[in-house]
Amino acid sequence: MSAIRGRGASWNPQNQFEPLEYVRDEDYEGDDSAPRTIYLRDPIRSIIAYNDSPDVGFEASINPYRGCEHGCIYCFARPSHEYLGMSAGLDFETRILVKEDAPELLREELNAKSWKPQVIMMSGVTDCYQPAERKLELTRRCLEVLAEFRNPVSVITKNHLVTRDADHLAELAQFHAARAYVSITTLDPEVARIMEPRASTPELRLAAIEHLAKAGVPVGVMVAPVVPAITEHEMPKILAAARDAGASKAGFVVLRLPWAVAPLFEQWLEEQFPDRRDKVLNRIRDLREGKLYDSSWSIRQRGKGTFAEQIRAIFEVTCRRLGLNQRDDELSTAAFRRRTAQATLF
Repeated sequence: MSAIRGRGASWNPQNQFEPLEYVRDEDYEGDDSAPRTIYLRDPIRSIIAYNDSPDVGFEASINPYRGCEHGCIYCFARPSHEYLGMSAGLDFETRILVKEDAPELLREELNAKSWKPQVIMMSGVTDCYQPAERKLELTRRCLEVLAEFRNPVSVITKNHLVTRDADHLAELAQFHAARAYVSITTLDPEVARIMEPRASTPELRLAAIEHLAKAGVPVGVMVAPVVPAITEHEMPKILAAARDAGASKAGFVVLRLPWAVAPLFEQWLEEQFPDRRDKVLNRIRDLREGKLYDSSWSIRQRGKGTFAEQIRAIFEVTCRRLGLNQRDDELSTAAFRRRTAQATLF
């Protein structure tokens, strides 16, 4: 196997739920080095998903797409494609399921008497501003519905395309009902290119923070994931650059490698950082008590032990120095309104 330009994964590991496995034919002479992206309709009946994970920070979320063409090699959501009978590897970033009815379903669910106004997270799993969104505009149309109902929303993305929807986010922000986070893993454009091949460059992500802040949208930065021995040293610089661009909030998540993500990441290290492969994996094991992954609440996103404490301490000290996370700007449901037929007339 070898790296594929423009893709994060270079192969399809076996689906843990399927007996069949992709096996490359050694005699095959065709060119499959640049697999094209395929979009598939996802015939859903509801769009708001719920979780009860105590370390996630939200209960309700919207994901207009399943799979993500950004192709980030470390993406914790990759194994979700295995539930669809596909692979967490190339399938995840080349076979994208599109929830075409998302805006209409969202309007129905918000208008239902059973809906209890609460913050909805967009991009709870995959990025709602991945490349297909530029044309399909499902995320924009969902934000339009949320603005119509004045239901609070929190968005996280690594794509500059979020600036296109600054109008809806700013409208909601007037009612303390919107915030956005931009995820920045590295400020090195070359590292970003091979680790997050189809996401916006670090420069454009900082520009997105600046654009949103100037539009009146509360915006923060997520240093995520912190990759040991590759990007961990950049945390203070990322936080400073984001603050200078207009961010007022910050968070971080340490790299996690659930299930099929681990072998994909190991193969990627062999292709891109062979000299650092063992060091990176050993640092990850230091965070997980000798394992590559620990699914325990809180530990999965922060790690455990001396190295984990060092990362947390650097983050907290840097945030204090920069004045990040100083304001309490919890989102509010006070302005929520249902769009009844009578209200629509007026």
